[in-house]
Amino acid sequence: MEIATEQIRNFLQFVTLQFIDHPEHAQLRVAKIDESHVRFRLILAKEDVAILIGRNGFTASAIRNLLKATAAKHNISATLQIHSQEEEQQRMAAIEAGEIIDDEAK
Repeated sequence: MEIATEQIRNFLQFVTLQFIDHPEHAQLRVAKIDESHVRFRLILAKEDVAILIGRNGFTASAIRNLLKATAAKHNISATLQIHSQEEEQQRMAAIEAGEIIDDEAK
């Protein structure tokens, strides 16, 4: 699963960096949920989130569909979450305050 995850990660990085204006601020985090499910969390500058999601979410939907097809080829499932840096900072603060559980700390 690690080889497939790395291939999918490289694919997502390549595709998403083509759309955004501030690739130097982009982060792609990977969390193994279980033996057959991986979650990718893409953290971008706020203005890049809107660009990547696209009109009515069509761009993000297309990227997610490609992600799912690629993952299915490797007999795993994968999800993609897209967040701004501000949203991620709020999430991390909530984890530190014990308000939510860090589901990526497995």
